[in-house]
Amino acid sequence: MSYSIQLSFNNRAEYIYFPVIPESIEFSDAGDGSTFNVSRLGEINVIKSPKLREVSFSGIFPADYSPYHYKYDVRDQGAQNELYRDPYEYVKDIIRWMQTGRPVRLIFTSARYTVNMAVSIESFDWKETAGTVGDIQYDIKLKQYVFYAAKKVVPVKNSQNKAEASKTKTKASRPDEKVKPKTVTLKAGDSLWSVAKAHLGDGARWKELQKLNGIKDAQLKKLPVGLVIKLP
Repeated sequence: MSYSIQLSFNNRAEYIYFPVIPESIEFSDAGDGSTFNVSRLGEINVIKSPKLREVSFSGIFPADYSPYHYKYDVRDQGAQNELYRDPYEYVKDIIRWMQTGRPVRLIFTSARYTVNMAVSIESFDWKETAGTVGDIQYDIKLKQYVFYAAKKVVPVKNSQNKAEASKTKTKASRPDEKVKPKTVTLKAGDSLWSVAKAHLGDGARWKELQKLNGIKDAQLKKLPVGLVIKLP
């Protein structure tokens, strides 16, 4: 198995492979303990949950490719088009993802193990230097991202018939990294009901779409293909 490093965005709607494998990739894991002095006992250490993992590496986006680069195969033009692009295209994608304020997914594969985790792009520095015309050198730092959400609380009754707050137990599911669209373009067979069901989770909310988009009742059965529907 070869080494590979991939960053993806929006549930892999967009992704890049780093074309030149860095000489090294650094993973940093640290604890988050606190030290206190206790009378007659001395110094003690209170262990807390570990800090978020940090990842950093440096490399280049080359202007020209060679057999030494990741999965280079001049006979497979399709693979080359997917894996290799203009150096500045990599830079633009990474900066754009960073500016969205949303996590990306890092997948690092080596001969012995794989790291697959959501991360935030903490910093991305790049430059073009004399003597390497067209090549872009970069340094990137990533930090593990943990998805979080408020837990649902429902009232329950105790033995004395008094209401108390209780947290419901729900099965953990993989968070949705996909960016929610602001508009939808109608395809053949689409209706406001189907759009509401697919994007709002409830077909009964089609009236919200009708009002938001200023669609008259007489138009509901003749919505044209290609019509752009705004979502709340």
